[in-house]
Amino acid sequence: MKESLGPASTVYPEPVFIIGTYNDDGTPNAMNAAWGGIANENRIMICVDKGHRTAHNLVKRGAFTVSMADEDTVVACDYVGIVSGNDEPDKFAKAGFHATRSDKVDAPLIDELKMCLECRVISYDDDEMLIGEIVDIKADPDVLTDGKVDPAKLKPITYDPVNRRYYGFGNQVGRAFYDGKALR
Repeated sequence: MKESLGPASTVYPEPVFIIGTYNDDGTPNAMNAAWGGIANENRIMICVDKGHRTAHNLVKRGAFTVSMADEDTVVACDYVGIVSGNDEPDKFAKAGFHATRSDKVDAPLIDELKMCLECRVISYDDDEMLIGEIVDIKADPDVLTDGKVDPAKLKPITYDPVNRRYYGFGNQVGRAFYDGKALR
């Protein structure tokens, strides 16, 4: 029998998103956000507290980027989650990040993170739910196999909200939309 753990914001795996925006002075900003996911074929949704500098930036500019945190950048990605852009205006640089301006939206691509979604703000409501339209996806060539993102090369991390740990992605265990055919 399963044991009750009570209500909580716990799902597995939980992606680790790094949201990129520009501050009022044009400097890049980054924030670690774990509460989110794909909302439609070309939409992403993420909970972003209104107190974050990122919330101010994305409302003002109408755009943001979402990069996948990975095993090679876990320290920098965690740093931008524990330090507020309201308190440390140069946290992007302190994380060791470098920015390239997106050619699709008014937001920065983070050079050190190998996969990025370029997004326009569709809505940001009083419940602090951000919905973005995915305008383009950019990926470094070294994480691609046959022109597609290869998770084994990207090495995205997931967040364990119960134990406050990051984990690597893991190994392939099956084939989607194929393995279940064995039960037909």
